[in-house]
Amino acid sequence: MSAQSDAELREIIGLNPIAVVGCSRTPGKAAHDVPRYMHENGYDVIPVNPHAEEIFGRRPYDSVANVETEIGMLNVFRPSEEVERIVDQVLARDDVDAVWTQRGIRDDDAARRVEDSGRTMVQDRCLKVQHRRLVG
Repeated sequence: MSAQSDAELREIIGLNPIAVVGCSRTPGKAAHDVPRYMHENGYDVIPVNPHAEEIFGRRPYDSVANVETEIGMLNVFRPSEEVERIVDQVLARDDVDAVWTQRGIRDDDAARRVEDSGRTMVQDRCLKVQHRRLVG
């Protein structure tokens, strides 16, 4: 299903851990600052970035497929053109309950596939903004 209401968004924001595809090691970038904010607010943030050696004191995974721990929510900081490939990896797993793409990132066909699998999709919204607004 596509989450739209505040109650639905609040439920998704409660999912933990959060794997972050495109998580950056560079402070000042949204792909670093948003996951850092979530980490500072008690979330287990799992970085996914094949080009980084360490983010938030953790070794990042190369891909969603390689994440060895359970994932509650997948947060995407990659271009819209890459969402389809990322969703393919999500659909191969049983543990991802929701996919959340950040502002400016949207793929309606991939979103439909996520929703058809019984999972929730949030597109084109900032997780940090919604967390601050709904959880505080």
